[in-house]
Amino acid sequence: MLNAILEYSFLQNAILAGLLSSIICGVIGVIIVEKKLLMMGGGIAHTAYGGVGLGYLLGFEPVLGAGAFSVAAALLIGFIRRKNSGYTDVIISLLWSLGMALGIAFVGLMPGYPPDINSYLFGNILSVTKGDIYIILSITAVVLFSIMAFFNDWKAFLFDSRFSEIAGLKTNFLEYFLLVTVALSVVALIRVVGIILAIALLSAPAACAGLLVKSLKNRMVVASVLSFVFCFAGLSVSYYLSIPSGAAIVFVAVLTYFILLALNKIKGSN
Repeated sequence: MLNAILEYSFLQNAILAGLLSSIICGVIGVIIVEKKLLMMGGGIAHTAYGGVGLGYLLGFEPVLGAGAFSVAAALLIGFIRRKNSGYTDVIISLLWSLGMALGIAFVGLMPGYPPDINSYLFGNILSVTKGDIYIILSITAVVLFSIMAFFNDWKAFLFDSRFSEIAGLKTNFLEYFLLVTVALSVVALIRVVGIILAIALLSAPAACAGLLVKSLKNRMVVASVLSFVFCFAGLSVSYYLSIPSGAAIVFVAVLTYFILLALNKIKGSN
């Protein structure tokens, strides 16, 4: 595997994409898990499929369409959530379904044979291009800078958002910003594990880190390292067994979480 990485540029791109995506998963994943926003993250991720289909239909980069749809969904979900509407879960599930339906409809409207868009649904880290690397790098830089710049605010917001608001923090801004960041993270992960599996890679490393360390900063670091280990291990499994890379990465991540959870339970019972 190491010799192949040195020889083939597509494997080098895959490793670099995995490394950059791991930083995103470690940082944003911990916040998503801590704030219990996995359902929202899933809704935002699946809405992105409508943008992928629109990109194919109109002839522009599908990832840009995914980004536009994801950000729009994030802002709408944030607005509804801030209004304390009892319909938040219903609207998230409807946006989830609508995004998938629009993607299918847009692709169906294309003349001739429809394109193969499985890589956007399930990911294919082996097909990552230099252009994809630049997109993922840009998103990683934005996410990392944002978290570092507002780290103390994030800590207070995650601990008690109501107290943070009383203390003068702009919780409205933080919540909207978080959801938009989740949307951008989904865009970064589309080419790695795909729309359907993105939420698994955002949650599994963070959940594993939560079983190992307690402080927010340490969890982000550990989650980032674990995410890269999962990407590399999944890529290796995919390379040797000829199975889809996105599925292999998620399989390794989920299996590791259940192993750590079992060990944690055993340790707690002793």
